[in-house]
Amino acid sequence: MTNCIELKGLVKEYKTFTLGPIDLKVPGGSILGLIGENGAGKTTLIKSMLGIVRPTAGSVALLGTQPDQAKEDIGIVLDDCFFSEHLRIKDVDSVLSRVFRSWDKALFRDYLDKFGLAGTKDIKELSRGMRMKLSLAAALAHRPRLLLLDEATAGLDPVVREEILDEFLAFVSDEEHGILISSHITSDLEKAADYIAYLHQGKLLLCDEKDRLLERYGRLVCAKADLEQVDRSYLVSARKTQFSTEALVRDRAAFSRRYPRLTVEPVTLDEMMVLVVKGESV
Repeated sequence: MTNCIELKGLVKEYKTFTLGPIDLKVPGGSILGLIGENGAGKTTLIKSMLGIVRPTAGSVALLGTQPDQAKEDIGIVLDDCFFSEHLRIKDVDSVLSRVFRSWDKALFRDYLDKFGLAGTKDIKELSRGMRMKLSLAAALAHRPRLLLLDEATAGLDPVVREEILDEFLAFVSDEEHGILISSHITSDLEKAADYIAYLHQGKLLLCDEKDRLLERYGRLVCAKADLEQVDRSYLVSARKTQFSTEALVRDRAAFSRRYPRLTVEPVTLDEMMVLVVKGESV
């Protein structure tokens, strides 16, 4: 299998918001991190891929087929636990064992133990972080080939997040499994993701290998007069701060060759988002 996700011209239109068109491929054996500010369209994209909302245009292929034909092989964690609060944790086992032919009761219990979840507890008693753990356990226990995760590590402490990232890396250790994860915790994506897709106001601004993005883009901090002399084709966006100006540079190496006296620093995913959202296009 070459691509576990393939989107072509995907569009979802609402009265006040339009997502897309989105063209996106996620190769098997990889993790794609989906980033963007609140309201950028990340959840809409995932729900459109799953058919929870009907796309206005375009096509979606998951694991080489239509989404409704791949349901058995897709594990899903949305931004809130979708299990009834009236259930106990152990009831999830009996419910989902009737939904998925590949449901593995022993594996589900192993994940409950690993995540510190007592089966006798009511779901309504769980914190947000514990609910996310339950959703992850359920998503992994039917042995899917593709995971679609919306803020799956939100509300979890750093130790548990590290354990879950290790699970994700093990999951994609062959070329038959893949993960798309939307997250505001960009440090997690810097550790685990192979690719980064950046959504801004419904548009896909960037999509590339994570290492290449972090190597290529940079943050320029300089005086306003210096910035005014820079060729705008080197810049993505710029903004003024109290004491200086800063800009997102699209090719750090080329910029440094052209302007050797101006220093361009490496940029994090967080800094990249801030410079795009808070800055002005140039």
